[in-house]
Amino acid sequence: MSTFAIKSDHLVLPNDVDGSGYLLVADGRFAGVTEDAPEGVEVIDRTDCWVAPGFFDTHIHGFVGHDVMDCDPEAVTAICEELVCHGTTSWLATTLTASVEQTGEACASVAEAVRAQGAGFVGTRTQGIFLEGPFFTEEHKGAQNPKYLIDPEASILDGWQERAGGLITKSALAPERDGTVTYVEAMTDRGVTVALGHTSATSEECLAAVEAGARVFVHTYNGMADLLHRNPGPVGCAMTTPETYSELICDGMHVHPIACKALVHAKGWEHVALITDCLSCGGLEDGDYYLGELPIELRGGAAYLKGAGNLAGSTLTLAKAVQNVVGWGMVSPSQALRMASEIPARSVNMDDRCGVIATGRLADLVVMDQDMTLVETYLAGQLVSAS
Repeated sequence: MSTFAIKSDHLVLPNDVDGSGYLLVADGRFAGVTEDAPEGVEVIDRTDCWVAPGFFDTHIHGFVGHDVMDCDPEAVTAICEELVCHGTTSWLATTLTASVEQTGEACASVAEAVRAQGAGFVGTRTQGIFLEGPFFTEEHKGAQNPKYLIDPEASILDGWQERAGGLITKSALAPERDGTVTYVEAMTDRGVTVALGHTSATSEECLAAVEAGARVFVHTYNGMADLLHRNPGPVGCAMTTPETYSELICDGMHVHPIACKALVHAKGWEHVALITDCLSCGGLEDGDYYLGELPIELRGGAAYLKGAGNLAGSTLTLAKAVQNVVGWGMVSPSQALRMASEIPARSVNMDDRCGVIATGRLADLVVMDQDMTLVETYLAGQLVSAS
């Protein structure tokens, strides 16, 4: 169908507006909202459902057996084809700490996949690349390979960016590393969002990076020094810098729901972006897998680093994260849906292209029922999944 309308009493619209009416879609793009049924077009009745922008995962490594660090364009495309069926219509292809050369290869493979997919590709849109590493600290490396940890240098990023065809959108570092402020300023000038994570930094070191232009905290609480009353560390800085955004993994295993609520209450939901940090074992059965060069074990839906036993990432989807935070009583359904779409887009300065239902934008959207179960996903007005 080239033109149709979706009827709903729960439309998640821009500027924190929840509306009711008929959402028009024409030739794959949003075409406005009307109070009365439009004449001459098919109406899809989703009156009691929530209709929201498609989800945007700004921190996800892989899915269904494929990983960005496979350095394989076909793996990137396979992730996109499966991920869209779970409500995620945009993503940042996320790397791990690796050698400078392998990171460059991963960037090049993402760029090649995007070129090969073309305009008619049906799959999650690759909005950019997130470099999670290698500028981290040993103490809070988590599942990052310690032998590749280095200090940040803009020249290294520039080499990766050339191979990425300009797709690098976000770069993470531990702010206690030498050269942090210089790097943050350089990346900010280049339009690359800087995120802080896998760090033992003090709150003062984090604040210096924020003042230089850092904008995001990587999976807040995880991979960083604890919040202590005499040493508030990265978490304290995240909670008290209203200009920043905090990523949050809401699977109930990485962060206790009460700690999630504390962060949201401190920052406001408008500055908390739901992410998955999903690994290649997402969507697969329990068993043994790899995260880069490191062996992991998936059991009970959680991925653990073999030998060390610590959590290595998640198998979460954003649809499930939305359901969780609503079920925990943390935020309203509308706020949860925005935290998985509009807020992530805003955190990386991409809310001008995705994450919002706005006239003229590509009609990427999700339909959720009253208990926040995903019902349908539309990509450019095309139904790509249904429950």
